[in-house]
Amino acid sequence: MTINCAGTLFSFKEPKVMGIVNLTPDSFYDGGKFNSELSVLKYVENLLNEGSDFIDIGGCSTRPGSKYPTVEEEIKRVIKPIRSIIKKFPNVRISIDTFRSEIARIAVEEGAIMINDISGGMLDPKMFSLLSKLKIPYILNHMKGTPENMQKNPYYYNIIIEINNFFAKKIFLLKKYGINDIILDPGFGFGKTEKHNFQLLKNLSLLGFEDHLILIGISRKSMIHNILNISSKESLNATSIIHTLALLKKIKLLRVHDVKEAIECIKLVQYYRKIF
Repeated sequence: MTINCAGTLFSFKEPKVMGIVNLTPDSFYDGGKFNSELSVLKYVENLLNEGSDFIDIGGCSTRPGSKYPTVEEEIKRVIKPIRSIIKKFPNVRISIDTFRSEIARIAVEEGAIMINDISGGMLDPKMFSLLSKLKIPYILNHMKGTPENMQKNPYYYNIIIEINNFFAKKIFLLKKYGINDIILDPGFGFGKTEKHNFQLLKNLSLLGFEDHLILIGISRKSMIHNILNISSKESLNATSIIHTLALLKKIKLLRVHDVKEAIECIKLVQYYRKIF
Protein backbone atom coordinates (compact mmCIF):
# COMPACT_ATOMS: atom_id res chain seq x y z
CA MET A 1 0.00 0.00 0.00
CA THR A 2 1.29 3.46 -0.93
CA ILE A 3 0.06 7.05 -0.89
CA ASN A 4 1.32 10.00 -2.90
CA CYS A 5 2.91 12.51 -0.51
CA ALA A 6 3.84 15.69 -2.41
CA GLY A 7 4.92 13.74 -5.48
CA THR A 8 6.68 10.96 -3.58
CA LEU A 9 5.14 7.51 -3.14
CA PHE A 10 5.19 6.58 0.54
CA SER A 11 4.92 2.90 1.39
CA PHE A 12 2.83 1.43 4.18
CA LYS A 13 4.25 -2.06 3.84
CA GLU A 14 4.92 -1.73 7.57
CA PRO A 15 2.73 0.32 9.95
CA LYS A 16 3.57 3.99 10.39
CA VAL A 17 3.23 6.55 13.18
CA MET A 18 1.69 10.01 13.15
CA GLY A 19 2.78 12.23 16.04
CA ILE A 20 0.21 14.63 17.47
CA VAL A 21 0.92 18.34 17.97
CA ASN A 22 -2.13 20.04 19.50
CA LEU A 23 -1.74 23.82 19.37
CA THR A 24 -4.87 24.40 21.43
CA PRO A 25 -5.45 25.57 25.00
CA ASP A 26 -8.16 22.98 25.69
CA SER A 27 -7.27 19.59 24.17
CA PHE A 28 -8.10 16.70 26.49
CA TYR A 29 -4.49 15.62 27.14
CA ASP A 30 -1.96 18.23 26.06
CA GLY A 31 -3.97 21.45 25.81
CA GLY A 32 -1.92 24.57 26.49
CA LYS A 33 1.35 22.67 26.41
CA PHE A 34 3.09 24.99 23.96
CA ASN A 35 3.61 28.66 24.78
CA SER A 36 6.35 29.59 22.30
CA GLU A 37 7.72 28.79 18.86
CA LEU A 38 10.77 27.24 20.48
CA SER A 39 8.70 24.83 22.59
CA VAL A 40 6.85 23.65 19.46
CA LEU A 41 10.07 23.14 17.52
CA LYS A 42 11.68 21.20 20.36
CA TYR A 43 8.63 18.98 20.68
CA VAL A 44 8.47 18.27 16.94
CA GLU A 45 12.20 17.56 16.91
CA ASN A 46 11.69 15.00 19.65
CA LEU A 47 8.81 13.35 17.74
CA LEU A 48 10.95 13.13 14.60
CA ASN A 49 13.97 11.81 16.48
CA GLU A 50 11.78 9.10 17.97
CA GLY A 51 10.74 8.07 14.47
CA SER A 52 7.46 9.80 13.69
CA ASP A 53 6.58 9.43 9.99
CA PHE A 54 4.03 12.25 10.02
CA ILE A 55 3.33 15.26 12.23
CA ASP A 56 -0.36 16.04 12.69
CA ILE A 57 -0.89 19.70 13.62
CA GLY A 58 -4.21 21.02 14.85
CA GLY A 59 -5.47 24.29 16.28
CA CYS A 60 -9.08 23.39 17.05
CA SER A 61 -9.94 21.05 19.91
CA THR A 62 -12.51 18.40 19.00
CA ARG A 63 -12.87 16.79 22.41
CA PRO A 64 -16.50 16.14 23.42
CA GLY A 65 -18.29 19.37 24.27
CA SER A 66 -15.60 21.60 22.77
CA LYS A 67 -16.39 24.96 21.15
CA TYR A 68 -14.81 26.02 17.87
CA PRO A 69 -12.34 28.91 17.75
CA THR A 70 -12.82 31.52 15.06
CA VAL A 71 -11.16 30.94 11.70
CA GLU A 72 -8.78 33.78 12.48
CA GLU A 73 -7.79 32.23 15.81
CA GLU A 74 -7.22 28.81 14.24
CA ILE A 75 -5.04 30.37 11.54
CA LYS A 76 -3.06 32.21 14.21
CA ARG A 77 -2.52 28.97 16.13
CA VAL A 78 -1.28 26.75 13.29
CA ILE A 79 0.12 28.62 10.29
CA LYS A 80 3.18 30.28 11.81
CA PRO A 81 4.23 27.03 13.58
CA ILE A 82 3.84 25.08 10.32
CA ARG A 83 6.04 27.61 8.58
CA SER A 84 8.68 27.40 11.32
CA ILE A 85 8.63 23.59 11.46
CA ILE A 86 9.11 23.22 7.70
CA LYS A 87 11.90 25.79 7.74
CA LYS A 88 13.77 23.86 10.45
CA PHE A 89 12.85 20.34 9.22
CA PRO A 90 12.50 20.60 5.40
CA ASN A 91 11.72 16.89 4.92
CA VAL A 92 8.94 16.74 7.52
CA ARG A 93 5.54 15.40 6.41
CA ILE A 94 2.87 17.58 7.99
CA SER A 95 -0.80 16.71 8.20
CA ILE A 96 -3.15 19.59 9.00
CA ASP A 97 -5.87 18.56 11.44
CA THR A 98 -8.84 20.77 10.51
CA PHE A 99 -12.37 20.53 9.18
CA ARG A 100 -12.17 24.01 7.65
CA SER A 101 -11.22 24.22 3.98
CA GLU A 102 -9.76 27.71 4.40
CA ILE A 103 -7.35 26.54 7.09
CA ALA A 104 -6.47 23.45 5.03
CA ARG A 105 -5.75 25.55 1.94
CA ILE A 106 -3.40 27.94 3.75
CA ALA A 107 -1.64 25.08 5.56
CA VAL A 108 -1.01 23.26 2.27
CA GLU A 109 0.30 26.48 0.72
CA GLU A 110 2.78 26.60 3.61
CA GLY A 111 3.87 22.99 2.99
CA ALA A 112 1.42 20.56 4.63
CA ILE A 113 0.99 17.42 2.51
CA MET A 114 -2.12 15.82 4.03
CA ILE A 115 -5.51 16.88 5.43
CA ASN A 116 -6.98 15.21 8.51
CA ASP A 117 -10.69 16.13 8.66
CA ILE A 118 -12.56 14.88 11.74
CA SER A 119 -15.90 15.67 10.10
CA GLY A 120 -15.47 13.69 6.88
CA GLY A 121 -16.42 16.80 4.92
CA MET A 122 -19.67 17.32 6.81
CA LEU A 123 -18.75 20.59 8.58
CA ASP A 124 -17.45 22.41 5.51
CA PRO A 125 -19.05 21.69 2.11
CA LYS A 126 -16.05 23.28 0.36
CA MET A 127 -13.56 20.70 1.65
CA PHE A 128 -13.96 18.14 -1.15
CA SER A 129 -13.78 20.73 -3.94
CA LEU A 130 -10.57 22.03 -2.35
CA LEU A 131 -9.18 18.50 -2.27
CA SER A 132 -9.97 18.09 -5.97
CA LYS A 133 -7.58 20.99 -6.66
CA LEU A 134 -4.88 20.03 -4.17
CA LYS A 135 -4.72 16.30 -5.00
CA ILE A 136 -3.19 15.38 -1.62
CA PRO A 137 -3.95 12.51 0.81
CA TYR A 138 -7.11 12.90 2.89
CA ILE A 139 -7.92 11.28 6.21
CA LEU A 140 -11.64 10.52 6.18
CA ASN A 141 -12.89 10.36 9.76
CA HIS A 142 -16.26 9.00 10.88
CA MET A 143 -18.08 11.19 13.38
CA LYS A 144 -21.69 11.03 14.52
CA GLY A 145 -22.93 14.53 15.29
CA THR A 146 -20.53 17.37 16.12
CA PRO A 147 -17.97 17.77 18.91
CA GLU A 148 -20.56 19.78 20.84
CA ASN A 149 -23.19 17.02 20.87
CA MET A 150 -21.57 13.80 19.63
CA GLN A 151 -21.47 12.12 23.05
CA LYS A 152 -25.13 12.76 23.89
CA ASN A 153 -26.55 9.22 23.73
CA PRO A 154 -25.06 8.06 20.40
CA TYR A 155 -26.94 5.08 18.92
CA TYR A 156 -26.13 2.57 16.17
CA TYR A 157 -28.21 -0.33 14.93
CA ASN A 158 -24.93 -1.96 13.82
CA ILE A 159 -21.83 0.18 14.20
CA ILE A 160 -19.68 -1.74 11.70
CA ILE A 161 -22.30 -1.68 8.96
CA GLU A 162 -23.08 2.00 9.55
CA ILE A 163 -19.45 3.11 9.46
CA ASN A 164 -18.72 1.03 6.37
CA ASN A 165 -21.78 2.53 4.66
CA PHE A 166 -20.50 5.99 5.59
CA PHE A 167 -17.06 5.18 4.18
CA ALA A 168 -18.51 3.72 0.97
CA LYS A 169 -20.63 6.81 0.25
CA LYS A 170 -17.81 9.25 1.05
CA ILE A 171 -15.22 7.30 -0.97
CA PHE A 172 -17.58 7.27 -3.97
CA LEU A 173 -18.01 11.04 -3.68
CA LEU A 174 -14.30 11.70 -3.15
CA LYS A 175 -13.38 9.66 -6.20
CA LYS A 176 -15.86 11.68 -8.27
CA TYR A 177 -13.76 14.66 -7.22
CA GLY A 178 -10.63 12.84 -8.40
CA ILE A 179 -9.33 12.09 -4.91
CA ASN A 180 -7.73 8.64 -4.63
CA ASP A 181 -5.33 8.78 -1.67
CA ILE A 182 -7.90 8.25 1.08
CA ILE A 183 -7.06 7.03 4.58
CA LEU A 184 -9.99 5.80 6.68
CA ASP A 185 -10.38 6.65 10.37
CA PRO A 186 -13.32 4.98 12.19
CA GLY A 187 -13.31 7.83 14.71
CA PHE A 188 -12.81 6.30 18.13
CA GLY A 189 -14.61 8.55 20.62
CA PHE A 190 -16.38 10.62 17.95
CA GLY A 191 -20.03 9.91 18.69
CA LYS A 192 -19.41 6.55 20.31
CA THR A 193 -19.88 5.09 23.78
CA GLU A 194 -17.15 3.03 25.41
CA LYS A 195 -19.00 -0.11 24.31
CA HIS A 196 -19.11 1.18 20.71
CA ASN A 197 -15.37 1.92 20.83
CA PHE A 198 -14.52 -1.60 21.94
CA GLN A 199 -16.89 -3.08 19.37
CA LEU A 200 -14.86 -1.17 16.78
CA LEU A 201 -11.61 -2.41 18.25
CA LYS A 202 -12.78 -6.01 18.25
CA ASN A 203 -13.99 -5.78 14.63
CA LEU A 204 -11.29 -3.62 13.04
CA SER A 205 -10.63 -6.29 10.45
CA LEU A 206 -14.22 -5.83 9.18
CA LEU A 207 -13.88 -2.09 8.70
CA GLY A 208 -13.00 -0.31 5.49
CA PHE A 209 -12.01 -1.69 2.13
CA GLU A 210 -8.93 -3.56 0.99
CA ASP A 211 -7.36 -0.76 -1.05
CA HIS A 212 -7.62 1.91 1.66
CA LEU A 213 -5.37 2.34 4.66
CA ILE A 214 -6.95 2.55 8.11
CA LEU A 215 -5.74 4.95 10.78
CA ILE A 216 -6.72 4.72 14.41
CA GLY A 217 -6.51 7.47 16.98
CA ILE A 218 -7.05 6.07 20.46
CA SER A 219 -4.02 7.55 22.21
CA ARG A 220 -4.83 8.31 25.89
CA LYS A 221 -8.56 8.65 25.14
CA SER A 222 -11.35 8.26 27.67
CA MET A 223 -12.27 4.81 26.31
CA ILE A 224 -9.06 3.72 28.03
CA HIS A 225 -8.73 5.73 31.20
CA ASN A 226 -12.43 5.75 32.18
CA ILE A 227 -12.50 1.96 32.30
CA LEU A 228 -9.30 1.81 34.35
CA ASN A 229 -10.28 4.77 36.56
CA ILE A 230 -7.05 6.60 35.82
CA SER A 231 -6.20 9.95 34.22
CA SER A 232 -5.13 10.47 30.61
CA LYS A 233 -1.64 11.25 31.91
CA GLU A 234 -1.50 7.77 33.48
CA SER A 235 -2.75 5.91 30.41
CA LEU A 236 0.40 5.37 28.33
CA ASN A 237 0.75 1.68 29.22
CA ALA A 238 -2.92 1.01 28.48
CA THR A 239 -2.66 2.91 25.20
CA SER A 240 0.22 0.64 24.16
CA ILE A 241 -1.94 -2.40 24.86
CA ILE A 242 -4.73 -1.06 22.64
CA HIS A 243 -2.23 -0.18 19.92
CA THR A 244 -0.91 -3.74 20.00
CA LEU A 245 -4.42 -5.17 19.65
CA ALA A 246 -5.05 -2.88 16.69
CA LEU A 247 -1.75 -3.76 15.00
CA LEU A 248 -2.58 -7.45 15.27
CA LYS A 249 -5.61 -6.62 13.13
CA LYS A 250 -3.30 -5.11 10.49
CA ILE A 251 -3.88 -1.41 11.16
CA LYS A 252 -1.30 0.58 9.17
CA LEU A 253 -1.25 4.03 10.81
CA LEU A 254 -1.29 5.02 14.49
CA ARG A 255 -2.01 8.63 15.49
CA VAL A 256 -0.29 9.02 18.84
CA HIS A 257 1.02 11.32 21.55
CA ASP A 258 3.88 8.93 22.40
CA VAL A 259 5.90 8.01 19.32
CA LYS A 260 8.67 5.93 20.90
CA GLU A 261 6.23 3.59 22.62
CA ALA A 262 4.05 3.24 19.51
CA ILE A 263 7.08 2.24 17.44
CA GLU A 264 8.02 -0.33 20.08
CA CYS A 265 4.53 -1.83 19.67
CA ILE A 266 5.01 -1.96 15.90
CA LYS A 267 8.43 -3.62 16.15
CA LEU A 268 7.21 -6.28 18.56
CA VAL A 269 4.13 -7.10 16.48
CA GLN A 270 6.24 -7.24 13.30
CA TYR A 271 8.68 -9.64 14.98
CA TYR A 272 5.81 -11.75 16.32
CA ARG A 273 4.39 -12.06 12.83
CA LYS A 274 7.72 -13.17 11.38
CA ILE A 275 8.11 -15.88 14.01
CA PHE A 276 4.53 -17.11 13.91
